[in-house]
Amino acid sequence: MFIEKANRIFKEVIETYHVANTVDQPFTNTYDKEEDLLGHLLYRKCWIDTVQWHYEDIIRDPEIDPVAALTLKRKIDASNQDRTDMVEYIDSYFLDTHKDVVAKDNATINTESPAWGVDRLSILALKVYHMHEEATRDNASQSHRDACQTKLDILLEQRVDLSTAIDTLLDDITRGDKYMKVYKQMKMYNDDELNPVLRNIKK
Repeated sequence: MFIEKANRIFKEVIETYHVANTVDQPFTNTYDKEEDLLGHLLYRKCWIDTVQWHYEDIIRDPEIDPVAALTLKRKIDASNQDRTDMVEYIDSYFLDTHKDVVAKDNATINTESPAWGVDRLSILALKVYHMHEEATRDNASQSHRDACQTKLDILLEQRVDLSTAIDTLLDDITRGDKYMKVYKQMKMYNDDELNPVLRNIKK
């Protein structure tokens, strides 16, 4: 099943990242693009999310140097663009694999595409990993660990529900009960023609 593969790869990515546990480590995709395109895309997607998760931790340091913070903000902006691009690549994969499916006359569209569900699943995998760390942290109080375990239980339940929903959506698309219609992200703030500040600088 797709969802089992996705959850397995996300776990693999997060554990691999935390061996070195630094945002500056080199990236190596263990899934060959030609042999396993879906695995390749999922691995890359979760790696982007994992690095950005830690960018977001670092930038919240109240003692961070303002120049370093600005540099990091630029990295977060670039990461957000990469994240969005990967979602679109994954949706393109699903569109291609379902291109021969004929939607039924009464087929409906979902509120989000499969890949945006996968995006949430990747972030959820990070929440599970880090909440588990907090629930088992030796130097934390028992009340802290107990509270984090309660939150972890909810996150694990949420992952089951989200996994089921994504699998159901893909099954519905395969049967023609739902159809995919993907809108490319039209972000304006990175475009020097659409962002008035960048447009004025360009002049």
